Amino acid sequence: MMKSLLCAAIAATVTLGSASAQTLAVTNGRVVTNAEAGIVENGSVLIRDGVIAAAGANVSIPEGVEIIDANGGWITPGIFHPHTQLGLIEVGGERSTSDVAAPAASFTAAIDVADGFNPSGGHIPDSRRRGITRFAVFPSTASGVIGGRGALANSTGEPDSLFSTRTFLYVDLSQSGAATAGGSRNAAWAYLRAAFEDARFYPGRFMAHHEGDAINRFDAASLVSAIRGEIPIVLQVERASDIRRAILFAQQHPSARFIFAGVAEGWLVADEIAASGIPVIMDPLRNLPVSFDVLGARLDAPARLHAAGVQTAYTTISADLYFNPRLITQHAGNAVAHGASWEDAFRAITLTPAEIYGVGDTYGALAEGYAGDVVIWDGDPLEVMSAPVAVIIEGENQSMDSRQSRLAERYAERVANYQYGYRH
Repeated sequence: MMKSLLCAAIAATVTLGSASAQTLAVTNGRVVTNAEAGIVENGSVLIRDGVIAAAGANVSIPEGVEIIDANGGWITPGIFHPHTQLGLIEVGGERSTSDVAAPAASFTAAIDVADGFNPSGGHIPDSRRRGITRFAVFPSTASGVIGGRGALANSTGEPDSLFSTRTFLYVDLSQSGAATAGGSRNAAWAYLRAAFEDARFYPGRFMAHHEGDAINRFDAASLVSAIRGEIPIVLQVERASDIRRAILFAQQHPSARFIFAGVAEGWLVADEIAASGIPVIMDPLRNLPVSFDVLGARLDAPARLHAAGVQTAYTTISADLYFNPRLITQHAGNAVAHGASWEDAFRAITLTPAEIYGVGDTYGALAEGYAGDVVIWDGDPLEVMSAPVAVIIEGENQSMDSRQSRLAERYAERVANYQYGYRH
């Protein structure tokens, strides 16, 4: 009931999907700032030219500006999903609709997800209507442990929604990565070390005999920025032993910057990860031994990582990365149910992902100077029964419509006495 009342009130105030005014104010809600102001009861957010001008209590609202009354709901930063394949897959079972990997290609590091990203992908609107305003786009591995370079996007669906390309390099050193390297982790690590050497001596090595030990000239040129630390390297590692090996590898390459993804057994080495200063992206719902990689997975792993001081962001590996990223708030809620603080869990799906990718001064918080990405919820965003009633990206109201919502509306009403099921 509260959700329907909020939706009706907001619909009466603004037209969702229309161009926003120069200045927009969201008022009368519980404002989660992710900043020094903390959580502010009965607060407001003022957005001017797509950027937050003020947020918190006693915000001065100029006369004549467009106002959205949150009617006592929650006002938060947009959700930032750090690990998706949105815009790269349309139907998982149909290979022609997937651009996450190229099994027959000879390229690795040179692969760039921006070349295959579709901002009109059907799963993006459904993620947006669940509060996701920003997300990272990941490739998968195919012919080697190096998957290629990822990007960052917003969920507007606009042609320019990729706002950062060639943002990170993805490398899989888990069980699946070992399979692409020839069948063992030994080969996977040998391949990565050889690839690093090829890039470190680029272009000289290729001028001498034209081929690298592991990768070709084009891949080596693409890998250089990663080994120099210009972009981070996301290492997929799951077992505690693999995480320790990855920490050692990072220490041996101090110029490079690393992020660990997966880390199902990360809680076993939480103190070591914290000491290394390497951030992690993990799924709070992984607790089943679905492979020998994740035998130690447990539901209180996020709480243990937070307690150890590990910079932790959440993902949705156990749900999937292309049509269920929208479940990320539920995953964060489960982290709270198993010992994480609400503040740590909410930060893990907003500000922390932005910080991990180097854009934490622009996204993930409601504070002066941050992008005007704001979500209004009908209740606690980590509660499974809560939902967004309005989504704003850079000060512009977004459509809450998606293919899934249209299908639900179409088939919600059953009409009797029709002879043919295809007539509507």
